[in-house]
Amino acid sequence: MSWQSPDRLWLLAGVAGLVAGYLVLQRRRSRYAVRFTNLALLDKVAPRRPAWRRHVPAGLFLAMLALLVVGFARPTDEVRVPRERATVIVAVDVSRSMLADDVDPDRLAAAKDAARDFVDGLPEEFNVGLVAFAGSASVLVAPDTDRAALAAGIDRLAEGVAGVQGTAIGEAIGTSLDSIRGLDARATEEPPPARLVVLSDGANTTGRDPDEAAAEATEQGVPVDTISFGTPEGRIGGGQAVPVDGETLRMVAERTGGGYHEAGTSDELRAAYGDIGSSIGYETEWQDVSARFIGFGLVLALLAAATSMLWFSRLP
Repeated sequence: MSWQSPDRLWLLAGVAGLVAGYLVLQRRRSRYAVRFTNLALLDKVAPRRPAWRRHVPAGLFLAMLALLVVGFARPTDEVRVPRERATVIVAVDVSRSMLADDVDPDRLAAAKDAARDFVDGLPEEFNVGLVAFAGSASVLVAPDTDRAALAAGIDRLAEGVAGVQGTAIGEAIGTSLDSIRGLDARATEEPPPARLVVLSDGANTTGRDPDEAAAEATEQGVPVDTISFGTPEGRIGGGQAVPVDGETLRMVAERTGGGYHEAGTSDELRAAYGDIGSSIGYETEWQDVSARFIGFGLVLALLAAATSMLWFSRLP
């Protein structure tokens, strides 16, 4: 934290002087009470109250002054703000293996629930799109700020929605990059800050080479975060074994500067999405945060007034 007007912090010396003066007055008051020998009359003139009460309004008042002085010095701090035109594409594997029931109720249903939570946690200003992929890839929802359309798109995620069977991770990345380039009229010349999030349970089996797609994402400056979802014990309906395989996803993340995550349960999947969400689409700016201190100072002023009126029937 820094200050735009640090010279104003010298006013804190005045607050410190008030604290010292208050302590001196309290000490004198205690000595006077000891010299007052008529204890019965003293009890009537100054009835006993909890000693700490008389110090609360004063303490709150002095703390309020200190906070207002800090606010007056115009403090600044680093603040995370959403980037203009920030774009996130969520690509979800809808191949047959995503019907494995090693995750309750199955991988695809759990992936849809986690995707909803992830999208709900993103700032409203973000453009978010949805890509479904199996043996091919298709854009279910073009990147936009319309969260209702995105929620409807997530509901439509189902096995076979992306066409032929297989796992085309490279196609998913390429299709996602195409949707980013079509965001708006400026996207070709001024690409938006973007990030891809790819969830799958297997290795690439068809379509474009993921290594080539990762190279294209790197060239465009688009990190790809990947999530390998499922367990080695995965089976479809208790029959065909479909163990998770995350090596392709790991390679893509490493090549593009994204993060690789493994999730074997719904909770782990939400945690992976949470880690990704905390790092995308933001930039750090130095901003004036004086309102923070002034606001807290006003709250303390109200508390000082309330406690003084309640206990002593007067304002401090």
